[in-house]
Amino acid sequence: MEDPIRFAALRRRVAAACAALLLVALASGTGARAAPSPSPSPSPLPSGAGDPGRLDPRITEIMRKPEYRNAQWGLLQTEPAGKRVVHAQFPGQFFIPGSTAKLFPISGTWQTLGADHRFVTPVYAVGKRAGATLTGDLDLVAQGDLTLGGRTRPDGTVAYTDLDHTYANDFPGATLTPENPLAGIDRLARQVRDSGITRVDGDVIVDNRLFAPDPVLDPTPTPLIINDNLIDLLTTPGDRPGANARLDWRPKVAPYEVTSTVKTVAAGKPTNITVTATDRGTRIRLSGTIAAGTEPLLRTSPITDPAAFGRTALIEALARAGVEVTAAATGPNTVARLPRDYDGRPRVAAYTSPPYDQYAKLILKVSHNLGANLSICLMAVTTGSHQCADGFPVLAGFLDRAGVDRKQVELMDGRGGNPADRATPRATVQMLAYWQRTPDARRFREALPILGVDGLLAENCRSCPARGKVFAKSGAAVGVDSLNDRLAVGAITIAGYLDKGGGRFDTFYAGVNGASTPTADPAGVLAIANDLALIAAYLQESP
Repeated sequence: MEDPIRFAALRRRVAAACAALLLVALASGTGARAAPSPSPSPSPLPSGAGDPGRLDPRITEIMRKPEYRNAQWGLLQTEPAGKRVVHAQFPGQFFIPGSTAKLFPISGTWQTLGADHRFVTPVYAVGKRAGATLTGDLDLVAQGDLTLGGRTRPDGTVAYTDLDHTYANDFPGATLTPENPLAGIDRLARQVRDSGITRVDGDVIVDNRLFAPDPVLDPTPTPLIINDNLIDLLTTPGDRPGANARLDWRPKVAPYEVTSTVKTVAAGKPTNITVTATDRGTRIRLSGTIAAGTEPLLRTSPITDPAAFGRTALIEALARAGVEVTAAATGPNTVARLPRDYDGRPRVAAYTSPPYDQYAKLILKVSHNLGANLSICLMAVTTGSHQCADGFPVLAGFLDRAGVDRKQVELMDGRGGNPADRATPRATVQMLAYWQRTPDARRFREALPILGVDGLLAENCRSCPARGKVFAKSGAAVGVDSLNDRLAVGAITIAGYLDKGGGRFDTFYAGVNGASTPTADPAGVLAIANDLALIAAYLQESP
């Protein structure tokens, strides 16, 4: 039976869709251009805004637009390492951060684990070995590896696309990386075979005791993650109107089954595909239409039990590698059979991840929400805790050492999506300035989206002077204003570094809270998001 769709969940989905829309808006705006023509009867700058005369007039013109009449702007630009303030508007006031909040936990995890930290996911043989037969179990001990080889390129770097598949249900245009999401699982299976085991009289178990899933963190991290805990569903239009659309999906692991009744309609007709999942998410059905001649459309469906999914994936991979497992491939993950520890147990396989800085780059470039929330759990694990919430004291200690006034940061998650999340421009710039005093300054800067080059800023400002000279994380928080039939823009923010030439990189934050669109048309949100991208470009271009 299908799970009921609750009204609250529907509201969250609308908000998530709007947030994704804004993230992409920063990537699809027009970038720096000629200063916009003056708007009629411009609103005055808010009181306490500092010295607006020092700002590029194109920036002040944006801030005076009618849609910001009831909004609050925050702005802070400092010279390298925060030595001198160049521009400031309400730098000590709390703002809804959106995904710029990711700068804090990713920085904390980077420095807690180390840029070169690698996750080693082992498989142990638990039982008795007689020749090529193991009488007992193979235990895969999950280590919180974000991709488990599913995005690793041949050169060891982590692949990403400018609009990640994790946003596929919220915005069209998401694409897949070409890497095999089961690559790490396949490698583990081959190593088991190479260890001499060809038969397991027993079971395969995923040891997921590293930390307990915390539903406050949404999306919720799990110790074992395969393909971001998602099934990818790619629909391609048929050869002519009326034809069945073509379907491909991954990763193909039992007992998941996917069917489609999507039909191809004439070019220009609406594309509208609905995904429904039943039987604990393992029976997925696509219905609706896709217009002829359009690009393939990506959707996703959640993997509801990542540990059971990983268990089956490994059993199937072992079969492909020539290892027979007597236990049924599908079924529960029997954690009750796990040993207390693995002292003295032979390790028969291990997958080693790329260095952590590659994961940080993935999270920051595409605004990877699951990875950002996972960072909180990983910090908790370093203390020996199994509770993700224990990662926050670790982050607090790091912020103190980094010179960030953590009383100017309020976080309930790692992604910047909790209603309680707040940060001041000053704290955000302090976080950025910290990195300029470290040996990893360049690595961190280049892990951010680059204006007009990659990540969520790839398509923005591709022909303007600021292209390639702004390194920044963007953020958004948007909801529906049902009372006025419009969109409430809780926040759009952007923060990072401005390449001012000669090796000088200024730190900056720009954000607006409390704006609104004239109607419910998302185009109004796109215009606001583009204004923030323009402000970043103008700050870089200004002498």
